[in-house]
Amino acid sequence: MAMQSEVYAPKSATEVKKAANAAEESQVPKKALYDRPVILTSYPGQNRVDPFPLKWGAPSAEERGPVTVARSIETLPHRNAIGAHGGSYCVYNALAIAGGFLPAEHKPDFTLTEPVFEFPEQESWHGVEKIVAMDPYGHEVPRLFKNYLDKGYDVRPTIAITKAHLQVTEIMNDVKAGELEIDGKVVLNENGDIAITKVAVDPVWYLPGVAKRFGVDEGSLRRALFEQMGGAYPELITRPDMKVFLPPIGGLTAYIFGPPERLSDPKYSLALRVHDECNGSDVFQSDICTCRPYLVFGIEEAAKEAQKGGVGLVVYFRKEGRALGEVVKYLVYNKRKRTGDSAENYFLRTEELAGVRDMRFQALMPDILHWFGIKKIDRMLSMSNMKYDAIVEQGIPILNRIPIPDRLIPPDSRVEIDAKIVSGYFSEKQVTVDDLACVHGRNWE
Repeated sequence: MAMQSEVYAPKSATEVKKAANAAEESQVPKKALYDRPVILTSYPGQNRVDPFPLKWGAPSAEERGPVTVARSIETLPHRNAIGAHGGSYCVYNALAIAGGFLPAEHKPDFTLTEPVFEFPEQESWHGVEKIVAMDPYGHEVPRLFKNYLDKGYDVRPTIAITKAHLQVTEIMNDVKAGELEIDGKVVLNENGDIAITKVAVDPVWYLPGVAKRFGVDEGSLRRALFEQMGGAYPELITRPDMKVFLPPIGGLTAYIFGPPERLSDPKYSLALRVHDECNGSDVFQSDICTCRPYLVFGIEEAAKEAQKGGVGLVVYFRKEGRALGEVVKYLVYNKRKRTGDSAENYFLRTEELAGVRDMRFQALMPDILHWFGIKKIDRMLSMSNMKYDAIVEQGIPILNRIPIPDRLIPPDSRVEIDAKIVSGYFSEKQVTVDDLACVHGRNWE
């Protein structure tokens, strides 16, 4: 059998040169990302371990000191916290460095990044009781700790404050229908654009305070964090003198409707929606739960409160799938639909898979409210007993609880909402355990 000869196409001089250069470069070893020995962990009193003083709850930023967690060559000996900046995004930062897109020793330029609103310092910023899950001074790091930055130490903000316009389709429709007034200050135009101030917060945990909120000793908390994160942060075990941990989890965003200074002034009425992330509903509008309808209702009510001379606040936490995650959430959906989705088995299906029905544990949630200096909540746009209890236990009274209007509940989400009402959610509707057996969701179509 005759073989077909290969067609030869001569390469141009440019192509030959490129090929030669590529071959030559392939023989040159790449420069190592790091030229210092690997330090797996450290111990108190070890040589070159000299952490900057950090006194959580001190009456001023200067007395408190900066939170220093970076492992840069200058900062490494002076670290006084465990973890990494950026929450869950610290992994992407590592990928950028490994891929050669970001220098390992990059120092951010914080020029012109200062907050658009100067939140007045609150009494709640001081002490070790009210704020244990965020850095009260995290928004002012470049100003308050400029002397550290000038000396080359890597100290970074964990809070950012900016302004924006919010656009939501349902609110645009309500504006066009005349159900939401255009006032030019809160609701800006016929498109339903809403003016907001928004605050992004990365988690910063004061471990003794977090342990106290959960009713455990600090050592048990540290061990559980170390074990369940695959031993990723050994200094949780070896550095009991380090009391601050920046966990690799999502943070929160607070959306303020109306003048931000009114949040801390009890003479103004406050409408609050605390919302935990639900990507399937919030973004893609799945109708198996009430998350997006309640979020939109919360936004609109917050805007109306601001228009009436008060202030509105929506706090959005990254706690997907009740903090069980989206994979577990969808596995539970499969269990529910394959067993005849019913309200009486709603929580059971989650417990069978995850071992617990909810891992959002709202004990740390009120910290952001304390940071704003909130003294009371006039209208709590939530039915959650967990959120209500966590806020009230932190000494913030809730005057009125506002359930989601029945007209906004999608038919397929009746399973979830009725099961939650029986479990303790606030509602004006009476639902009994016997009723749950009669509430079913639709099958897959």
